Formats: sequence, structure tokens, C-alpha cells
Amino acid sequence: MSKPIKRIAVNTGGGDAPGLNAVIQSVVIAAANRGWDCFGIRDGFNGILFPERYSEGGVARLTRDRVRGIGHLGGTILGTTNKGNPLHFPVNMPDGTVREIDRSDEILTYFATHEIDALVSIGGDGSLTIANALHQKGLRVVGVPKTIDNDLDKTFTTFGFDTAVGFATECLDRLHSTAESHQRVMVVEVMGRYAGWIALHTGIAGNAHAVLIPEIPFDLDKIAAKLRARDSEGRLYSIVVVAEGAQARDGHRELLAAAEVGHAERLGGVGERIAHALTERTGKETRVVVLGHLLRGGSPTSFDRLSALRFGAAAVRALDEGQSGIMVSLGLDGVDYVALEEVAGRMKAVPLDCDTLQTGRDLGICFGD
Repeated sequence: MSKPIKRIAVNTGGGDAPGLNAVIQSVVIAAANRGWDCFGIRDGFNGILFPERYSEGGVARLTRDRVRGIGHLGGTILGTTNKGNPLHFPVNMPDGTVREIDRSDEILTYFATHEIDALVSIGGDGSLTIANALHQKGLRVVGVPKTIDNDLDKTFTTFGFDTAVGFATECLDRLHSTAESHQRVMVVEVMGRYAGWIALHTGIAGNAHAVLIPEIPFDLDKIAAKLRARDSEGRLYSIVVVAEGAQARDGHRELLAAAEVGHAERLGGVGERIAHALTERTGKETRVVVLGHLLRGGSPTSFDRLSALRFGAAAVRALDEGQSGIMVSLGLDGVDYVALEEVAGRMKAVPLDCDTLQTGRDLGICFGD
């Protein structure tokens, strides 16, 4: 039987999302109510791997006072990073090449030396893959799913998604009036990487006329036909929502930067490409709006705030019950526990038969197919 818990740590990894601070707050208070000390690791695991970077220490004790009033704030008080995966850490070699090494044992050593009994790891697919590896090496770990993209498997939703969709929908509401006034086509590019959840929900809620998602390769001629049909009906403007990872039928995907050692590929530019192509095919004046990192910021909605608080409390509760190697998951009936190995390395794409997508088709939205 595992020894009783006295100290836990919490960290945030990957892209930031509205609700991270609410999770941290919930973890700290739930731990304190059990008599546990809680410590925050800065910038993913950098607080352990590079303590010299932090004048006040890379790992700091989190008290009730430290987390009071942070639940409504965007970002994360611990900082975050999507670089420097400790399992595949990039190191510059003397010959000028870059090699990946495994630094996860340094994390385990830190926990043992400082008598920290467990970790609550808040993050998306990459962070939970790291968490699962640490669990397999003997560390007590509970994961909390976080991504505005809503692309994590085995959970109904992830906090941050509702906030991102709400903001993007408000942007579409504003763009309708200016697009109609100038009789233009507005192409709105949103985040989501290889999953189209944000684009799909935003496009339908915001009354877009075409929605392009990675799960459905698009045909530009069919989108142009949709726009011309609207013109023939006297509707002289159109809104096109496109996910950053959307791709044409030829399989081409727009990149800002290719993948390299220690860095995943950076998506972007598809909005500009589509806007140019639609102008060529329709003759209509087209403008592009890239919402990008605006979707990550701001105060979380009440739904995301409550989800985050529930996740944080559930993570501490799971540790108190002796759980490890699991992710707390939001189901329709409550919070569930799912093995990390069932979610690590897996992505939840938009099902082509899902009700939301079918709703879009029934409303006459063009998906480029």
C-alpha cells in the first residue's frame, strides 16, 4: 500500500487555456483541506530542470492566500510551455547537431529528494503523455485534461473550449455586419490544430455559410459555388470559417514552420490561401481575420470555470482514494477516472456522423465536400 500523502505538486503544460488558474486554485484548496502541502512547478517541468532561471525558485509552495481570487483570471500563475519535452529533450551537440535525451529521471529524483508524494499534471495530449510515462516509472500521477481544441479522447469536453468558442462566435457576430455592409467575403481562421471542434461549433453558432475542418478535405470549387449561389439570391456577402489544420483534397496543409527536433510543426496560413483562391474564382472582395491566440486569453466562461474547479477537486480526491495513472474525465453524469494510457497519444476528431455536423448540413452550411 502506498504511503499516506503529505505533499503534492501541480504543473501546467502546453498552450494556455482559460480555466487553468481555476484548476490550480481548486487543487490547492482541496489539498489544504486534507492537510496536504501543495507546490507549483513553473513552466511545465522547467522549474525542476532549470531552477537557476527563477529568482524565487522553480518550485514554489502554493497556499490558500496565493491562490485566492485567481479562478476568474486567464492564463496560468505557474506559467507553461510547449517546448522541452523531458522525455525527448533537445540538446545541442558539439558537432552542431541536435539530439534528444530523456531527462525524466531528474524529475523523479526531485520528487524523491523533496519528499513530494504525487503530481497533478494539467495539460493536453503531450502533457498527459509525459504524465503517463512518469506514472510508469513509479510516480503517483493524476492528469487533468486541458485544451481549447477539445481534441482529448475519453472526456465529454475540456475546459477552455467553451470560452474559445464563445469569443470566436462573438467575433463572427461582428463580422456579419461589416461583411454585409461592404458585400465582402470574410474568411475567419481559428485554432484547433488537427481537430475541427472550434471551427464547427463557432461556424454553426455564428451563422457561417461555409465551415472547413480537418476531418473533411475541402474542394475550393464547391465553396466558390456556395458563394455564387448566395450572390444569385441577393445575399451579397458570406462568412467562411476555417480551422488552421484544414486541408484540401490533395492533402496539402498550410504550415508556418515545419517540425524539427524539440518542436512540433506550426500550422497557419490556410485562411490567406483560401481567401486568395475564392477571390480568383468569384471575383468578390475577400478579407481574412486570424483569431489565433486571442482564443486562448481572457476570463473563462462560467461553464469552463465550473468544469476546471470540478476537475481540480476530482484530481485531489482521486489521489486521496489511492488512484494513480489516471485522468479525471468529465462525463455526462459526473467526473470519471480514465487510465492515462487510454488517452496518451490519442486525438478526438470530429465524427462525421455527429449531430452537430449534421445540424450544419441541415442548415445548408457548406463543408467543402
